[in-house]
Amino acid sequence: MKIKILLYEPHPKAMRLKLFIPYEMTHLRAKIKAINGSYWHHNQKLWSVTNTKTNWEFLKKLIGENLEIVPFKTTKKMIKTPIEQKEYEEVLALEKVLVIKRYSPSTIRSYKNFLGVFLSAFSDKKTVDITAEDIEKYIHDLVLNYGISSSYQNMLINSIKAYYEHVLNRERTFYRIIRPKKEIALPNVLSREEVQRIITFPKNLKHRAILTLIYSAGLRISEAINMRVEDIHSDDGYIFVKAAKGKKDRKTILAASLLPLLRDYYRSCKPSYWLFEGQTGGQYSVVSIRAVFRRAVAGTNSNAWATVHTLRHSFATHCIENNINMRHVQVMLGHNSSKTTEIYTRTVEINNKKITSPLDTFNN
Repeated sequence: MKIKILLYEPHPKAMRLKLFIPYEMTHLRAKIKAINGSYWHHNQKLWSVTNTKTNWEFLKKLIGENLEIVPFKTTKKMIKTPIEQKEYEEVLALEKVLVIKRYSPSTIRSYKNFLGVFLSAFSDKKTVDITAEDIEKYIHDLVLNYGISSSYQNMLINSIKAYYEHVLNRERTFYRIIRPKKEIALPNVLSREEVQRIITFPKNLKHRAILTLIYSAGLRISEAINMRVEDIHSDDGYIFVKAAKGKKDRKTILAASLLPLLRDYYRSCKPSYWLFEGQTGGQYSVVSIRAVFRRAVAGTNSNAWATVHTLRHSFATHCIENNINMRHVQVMLGHNSSKTTEIYTRTVEINNKKITSPLDTFNN
């Protein structure tokens, strides 16, 4: 039986082609590794290259008869039914409660959307008559027939839970609905060299300052756009993060090497209140920061799967590699539990340049 290289037919809009290369095929793996933009996905044990017609043809010619193309499997597309006036009023009732409870705008928006999807599926039934069994059957159907993700499933359950608890004042036991098994996925992390290339790529001073600040302090993208000029405490060497995730204030490190860049940016752009302002004033947008980051990733041929949040993951991992106390890392990231921070101990790069095997201590 011939050993095959599996090429997974991508989604029509996918940016990458993924391949499974058997361990024995070292010569072919080396050639695919040499393709510009190739990447090894450790968790999936797959290689990928940029999804272009040129790469398609190159792979078919390179691999030849050893290539097996795995067809792309489509899942049924969920049909969104417009909600009626009754359901719309229930969605507004949830929104009112969440606003009073000071949930973030993005969370409120998500909960409203998911509750609307849920209520439209039970439009023929009074909401108060929907049982926990009805809800579990509905979610089971979504998982089985539409292949919804674990995060989609959890967010749907959270929105239902919020509605029944905060609007209908039901007991907690009512919505004790089965949740998906928690995935323990490792955060995506960039190497130090990749980070340096990405944050120094932008020619625009503001863009370079934003990316450098996010990495150097381990910030979320929302924390960067909410940063005020007064939050940079250069004399005391820290950055104040106001009302971050969970409405928590915290302090994080102000890198000494970041200060000259921030001062150059301040002298050039003269922000008045927000540290990073848009062209017409007000806060800089999340969309703009993501666009800046994507251009930097593409321009430096870095990990194509990286996002702005990957800079935060990389900051945490590099801190641990630098032997910074875990408690300090936890405080800088704003984690409630040390268990959340400990995930980064699993992303530390392991090789024989950093760690000595006990075998190397034996006397020859």
